[in-house]
Amino acid sequence: MDSNRRQGGIQQLLAAEQEAQHIVNAARNAKMARLKQAKDEADKEVAEFRAKMEAEFQKKVAQSAGDSGSNVKRLEQETEAKIDRLKSEAGKISHEVAHMLLRHVTSVKV
Repeated sequence: MDSNRRQGGIQQLLAAEQEAQHIVNAARNAKMARLKQAKDEADKEVAEFRAKMEAEFQKKVAQSAGDSGSNVKRLEQETEAKIDRLKSEAGKISHEVAHMLLRHVTSVKV
């Protein structure tokens, strides 16, 4: 009877070990499924964020491209105004500069 009892105990232990292995496998599979789901959700969020940032970037690029044309035009106008001002100033003092140069070139220092 003792041997039957031992056999029954061993069988019970083997059955409990198999059940524990099934529980561990089920938990492992559930964990892997949760990890995959979390990864998929994170990938989706990253894609949405990337699309949002790309849209904002494209919007800013479009705005700056539009501003760029007006900025270029404004800068060209400012440059032309400065060139005209410098030419008029140079025209006013060119006679004086020519006299000063002639004086220095023609004067003899001993």
